[in-house]
Amino acid sequence: MRYVKPLNLFHDLLTSTAVKRGRLLGLDVGDKYVGLAVSDTHNEIASPLSVLLRKKSNIDLMISELSLVGFVVGCPFDRRRSAPDAVQVKLFIDDLCKTGKLKGLNYTYWDESFTSKNVELLLKPLNLHPVQSKTIIDKFAAVGILQGYLDYVNRKMKLEAAE
Repeated sequence: MRYVKPLNLFHDLLTSTAVKRGRLLGLDVGDKYVGLAVSDTHNEIASPLSVLLRKKSNIDLMISELSLVGFVVGCPFDRRRSAPDAVQVKLFIDDLCKTGKLKGLNYTYWDESFTSKNVELLLKPLNLHPVQSKTIIDKFAAVGILQGYLDYVNRKMKLEAAE
């Protein structure tokens, strides 16, 4: 796995041959769980996928199953760039890289500010069980991260094509 800038990840995806094209996986990395979302085959729409226990991550098993070509990892951006949550996300990605199982895949970071909070506010009126609520929050926070990324890069590519 190697880090690439957000636009480069999408540009590489667009310029790859049809056989090599695949989906992107959005990750909302938490202390205990990792929420997952996957893009459609055209990389325009994000959908919730699942929630994994962070300690027993089996993300590598999904790569061949879903034809994944890259990851969009939610990371809290702040002015200091040293928030404890950001450090935890980077440690998680380092651990994934060290396994060697995701070799050949690229990843980028995307601002996850308020994604979990937005989903939490939407779910509050439903009065769900806390465990059920947490699972939904993690999945849909990953959707928010991936959809935000997809919207940005697709809009940027359209603007560049129009110039």
